[in-house]
Amino acid sequence: MKKYIMLSADDNVAVALEALKKGESVDVAAAGGPLREDVPAGHKFSVRDIPAGGLVQKYGVPIGQATAAIPAGSWVHTHNVKTNLSGEEKYTFEPAPPKPVPAAAIPSFRGYQRANGMAGIRNEVWVIPTVGCVNWLVERLAAHGNAVRPEGVETVVAFPHPFGCSQLGSDHEATRTILADMAIHPNCGGILYVGLGCENNTMADFKTLVESNPARNQNIRYLIAQDVDDELAAGRDLLDAVLAGAATARRVDVPVSELCVGMKCGASDGLSGVTANPLLGAFADWLVDRGGKVVLTEVPEMFGAERSLLNRAVDGDVFRRGVDMINDFKKYFVRYNQTIYENPSPGNKQGGITTLEDKSIGCTQKAGSRPVVDILPYGGVVTKSGVTLLSGPGNDIVSVSAMAAAGAHLVLFSTGRGNPLGGPVPVVKVSSNADLAMRKNTGSISTPVL
Repeated sequence: MKKYIMLSADDNVAVALEALKKGESVDVAAAGGPLREDVPAGHKFSVRDIPAGGLVQKYGVPIGQATAAIPAGSWVHTHNVKTNLSGEEKYTFEPAPPKPVPAAAIPSFRGYQRANGMAGIRNEVWVIPTVGCVNWLVERLAAHGNAVRPEGVETVVAFPHPFGCSQLGSDHEATRTILADMAIHPNCGGILYVGLGCENNTMADFKTLVESNPARNQNIRYLIAQDVDDELAAGRDLLDAVLAGAATARRVDVPVSELCVGMKCGASDGLSGVTANPLLGAFADWLVDRGGKVVLTEVPEMFGAERSLLNRAVDGDVFRRGVDMINDFKKYFVRYNQTIYENPSPGNKQGGITTLEDKSIGCTQKAGSRPVVDILPYGGVVTKSGVTLLSGPGNDIVSVSAMAAAGAHLVLFSTGRGNPLGGPVPVVKVSSNADLAMRKNTGSISTPVL
């Protein structure tokens, strides 16, 4: 079996599937003879001569340009390649030709049908602080809930976070929106919201926000710690009532068209875009073809690959909103004198990712190939079948939380270097390489946070 792969006939680099040694013979195009130097697993080597200033092609598209002449058989990485990205760009809508979608049977799963018409894959009770000052309290209450949890409730989870006070303007509103979004999530059979009593995110205003949504869960209780003599005792009583209500739910057959799945990658390596991300993209297509929903965020990790995503828009309005989402993020970087191509991270580079284009083109494969039907702001909720792009940063926990708040039942999370991150919904890790899969097979996961 070959130890390397070319991803497109138009490429002038190949990817090492395992570490290659100087002198090894590689029978790829003009590289034909022995390698000129060692090439680590996940990294690239040139399959033909690339002149200084010439484009480096992977996935059939440019991922950067050579900073020096690169002879065939050479290691290709940050020492001899730089990004082509700069600042804002102008985009023209060039719709991708529609792909025929064969009729497909719609299987079902055993889920929880909620009163608002949504269906969940879990029946959990959530204890959510409206402000970070009560994190300790919600964790104690969740521990109590799990100690007395009735049959039918799968778990009681606390979601600590540091926000809800000392925030201003849009930051404050974003916190309120994300916390309120959790009240309509179908994985949840009931919620206890816990506040302090003196924070900016006042319980009165927050309760009004939650209850203004007719799709909210009807099994919600609210606790203000400063309004009671014993917040632990009062919280236990309220949580017991929430548990009793959630315990009445039962699993039923639900079509997979009801599923919403978030697509995420983190701690990526040079093989993420070769194995794990295309796999997630194939699943995304499978789900969308059956009426399901797929959501992709991490906007800075679309830079360099955004044109192909935007040209999948179902119409000009979705395209224009997608352009605005991309350029708003670029403007943010420029406003604070930061380069838009600060990615990839040191760990990404060590794993073989050279430029942001290299990372982004591999990253966006998770969204498959079906039409982009909607563009959502941070805190938005997915409503349409198909692929939705959600505004959010590349930060792992922020983007996972944003997709959960947007309605994702679970997140498929590809990784090449390993990342134990959990989240408000199940986060399933998909390894890009066998070594990682074998070493990290313990099922470990971190504490969920918002």
